[in-house]
Amino acid sequence: MADTAPRTMIRTQGRKLSTLGVRPSGTRHPLVATLMVLPLAALLTVAFGGWDAVVTQASSVGVMLGR
Repeated sequence: MADTAPRTMIRTQGRKLSTLGVRPSGTRHPLVATLMVLPLAALLTVAFGGWDAVVTQASSVGVMLGR
């Protein structure tokens, strides 16, 4: 029973950090990561003709599904 108090204090300190917007593990929010990657993905899609490949694949899947 005497060991539970220090653990509780450590847990509450971690919660205080996360409520202030500071992530203890140093990870980014998924939306921020997505917004960072989208411009590069668009550039690579245009540069390597990926858009045609996506349209072709989607068309093939649509035919397989009977649409």
